[in-house]
Amino acid sequence: MESFVRLTAIAAPLDQPDIDTDMLIPQRFLRKPLTVGYRNFMFFNDRFDAEGKEKPDFILNREPYRSAKILVTGANFGCGSTREGAVYAVVDFGIRAIVASSFGAFYASNCYQNGLLPVVLLEETVAALRAQLHALPGVELTIDLPDQVVIDTKGRGHRFEIEPSRKERMLQGLDDIRITERYSGAMEEFESRLDAEMPWLSGKPLQALVRR
Repeated sequence: MESFVRLTAIAAPLDQPDIDTDMLIPQRFLRKPLTVGYRNFMFFNDRFDAEGKEKPDFILNREPYRSAKILVTGANFGCGSTREGAVYAVVDFGIRAIVASSFGAFYASNCYQNGLLPVVLLEETVAALRAQLHALPGVELTIDLPDQVVIDTKGRGHRFEIEPSRKERMLQGLDDIRITERYSGAMEEFESRLDAEMPWLSGKPLQALVRR
């Protein structure tokens, strides 16, 4: 996955709380392969009408928010099911970070696995950020992961917390698979030793074991 260090980008304000995973990507799209572009399904029922045309009043269908890389949203973002497709869709759309006062637990965990940074700030701070964004459409926010701060439109920093292990993984762009690959040499050595000590586990013919 792509590492996250410091991001300065257009931020889109989404005032609605309790945005669930079915809103982020309706269930009917989850069987589609990632290669079709999950960005096309993000907020599908909110972005498109019954004929598949864009709804002009939805914020991500308007400039300059089409190129937003940060969402500043309501509480309990990503609640609902555990579907990882709800993170795939957001990442594929180009979003790198989401700022909210709280997240669905499974959604936040899936974010870290896919290079999407969930930032938790106090509700009043998040509301103030959204007010700034509404007042100055297209303005940029900065999120600095090493220093753990969100820098608002007035240059003020708002500190957020993140578990050290998750911070390090985000900084280096490491998901579970990449971390496991770090130990590939040790795993191969272990399997070779185990095969020598207990060859029957590898399914070798019984006759070969008897001859030994």
